[in-house]
Amino acid sequence: MSDVREFIDFWIENSVHAVEQYRTPGASQDVAELTQRLVEAAKEQDISEADLQAEMNDISEYIGERLRAANRAERERRTPT
Repeated sequence: MSDVREFIDFWIENSVHAVEQYRTPGASQDVAELTQRLVEAAKEQDISEADLQAEMNDISEYIGERLRAANRAERERRTPT
């Protein structure tokens, strides 16, 4: 696994949360805001936006997919069976 992929996976796990967890510090449901935060955090680790694009294709789309998945999983978790 590449360092860029490890960074992305770590950042997503720690920064993309379901809406029900909205009170989590730093949590957001705004894809543009999350995209900007990821790009800024990557730069702090000497990872360029181009490196992110190469790994993820469309950064905003990828984050949006992860956010939808987190929200879906949280809804399923809270839905009684």
